[in-house]
Amino acid sequence: MIIEAFGLTKQFGSLIAVDDLSFDVVEGSIFGILGPNGAGKTTTIRILASLISPSEGSAKVGGYDVKKESIKVREIVGILTENPSLYERLTAYENLDFFAEAYGLSRFEERRERIRQLLEFFDLWERRNDKVATYSKGMKQKLAIARALVHNPPILFLDEPTSALDPESAKGIRDLIQALSEHEKHTILLCTHRLEDAEKLCNMVMIMNKGRRSIVGSPEELQNRIAGEPTLQIALREINAKIIEALKNIEQVRRFSVDQKTAKLEIIVDDIESSTPEIVKGTVDAGGEILSVNSMKPSLEEAYLKLVKEKIE
Repeated sequence: MIIEAFGLTKQFGSLIAVDDLSFDVVEGSIFGILGPNGAGKTTTIRILASLISPSEGSAKVGGYDVKKESIKVREIVGILTENPSLYERLTAYENLDFFAEAYGLSRFEERRERIRQLLEFFDLWERRNDKVATYSKGMKQKLAIARALVHNPPILFLDEPTSALDPESAKGIRDLIQALSEHEKHTILLCTHRLEDAEKLCNMVMIMNKGRRSIVGSPEELQNRIAGEPTLQIALREINAKIIEALKNIEQVRRFSVDQKTAKLEIIVDDIESSTPEIVKGTVDAGGEILSVNSMKPSLEEAYLKLVKEKIE
């Protein structure tokens, strides 16, 4: 495991921001931390990045102890904070050059090549000499992620990377995160309020609430936990009595409902995978013209809301 946390606790006065938190992250994965405001997500990232020390517990990042080897940890992680500070009076190139030198890239040629690679990867090369104040929110966010990567760290902590972005810019950032994971092989810890980001990007997610770990699993595992009975939805050109009779005679169909207005069937089955071919064949043999067949699963957002509510109750 490239990240390991054991009983992390962080207390600010009487406030316990992180409470006995344990989890681990597989190298090369995208691990999401989800939770409402005040859940302790940002504090957890700050502890793991060795920006603050835990009150209790321990953690290792890339094999280094976050308390005893904080300098080593900072060398191997890049961090995007929720409100990234860029020097808006400087150009994009000047921003990256400043931070590259601060991270120890002392050779001019090395810095220049690394900056060129990043600005080309983030599609900002043509705007490299423009002051950051002229950039859109999406461009600033790209530059902030590039800054976090300037020293080529194997581990990247992203705190709300698509926050306050329009849908097109948010998708662009998601695509870049996916590319960083797949092609650059970075391990990414993603802190987000946007369930769409977690659902599309994360291999594993951890839901936090009031500083504690509520549940850990893949997005699919969390969805399956609240999925209930396996349900197949079939949209048809029209539904006739022959189709309904055919469904009644299929053994794996436990029950079904008919919506004549939308010409859709919702069919409760024993097992989606094994029953779908027989149901589709029976429907077609009965004269049905199928428009679509879908396995109905709750979204990650639905699973998240239900699971958080269960833990609170």
